[in-house]
Amino acid sequence: MPGPTDLLATWESGLASGPAHRAVLLHALTGGGRLDVPVGRRDRDLFALRRELFGERLNGRVMCRHCETEQEFDFEVANVLGVESPGAEEFGVEVGEWRVRLRLPNSGDLLAAAAAGPREARQVLLTRCTLAARRQDEPDGDLPDEVQSAMASAIAEADPGADVRLSMPCVECGQSTSATIDIVSYLWSEVDAWARGIMLDVHLLASAYGWTEAAVLELSPTRRRYYLELVGHA
Repeated sequence: MPGPTDLLATWESGLASGPAHRAVLLHALTGGGRLDVPVGRRDRDLFALRRELFGERLNGRVMCRHCETEQEFDFEVANVLGVESPGAEEFGVEVGEWRVRLRLPNSGDLLAAAAAGPREARQVLLTRCTLAARRQDEPDGDLPDEVQSAMASAIAEADPGADVRLSMPCVECGQSTSATIDIVSYLWSEVDAWARGIMLDVHLLASAYGWTEAAVLELSPTRRRYYLELVGHA
């Protein structure tokens, strides 16, 4: 498990970054961080990291798309970790006369898509993940919209771990609604809250005892809480 010093360094590095870069930073805490790791596998690592840092259960809120009632949901990390990873990172799609060979998106692809901006992101992602595209055995770089849509669907189906969703009935109208479990955003928000809390602890104990940040971070949570109680801040 990463220690408080590593967590703080990751938080500091990611403060001015977007989700794609934060995902790479968080993944590095697991011993990963390679840009060529498929997104689903990376996110499984992040779910496991979340379990180590903050526990098994994730809580959140979702709004029913039918009646707009907001309700809470409870999700266990085991639901993701118990699903097998896709065996093949390369696969084919056939649409009419088109034959397309694809690979699973990875963190490097998401960084490139984010850099391209929202209007070009989808096209950049599909282009980077396309290994070959032929029509009637002849190469052709102009892929029609229906082929691109099929490619996007095939990618999502091949790597379900990259898009984790929770389906639940609405407590008000009974209709089924879904919540996307975005582990990168969820975990980052928890790391952010933890970092701001630990920095306050450092400030209070450094002010009271003259300790350095490193000295405070070396304390166990139990001892740190006890010292905070002694100075009247717990």
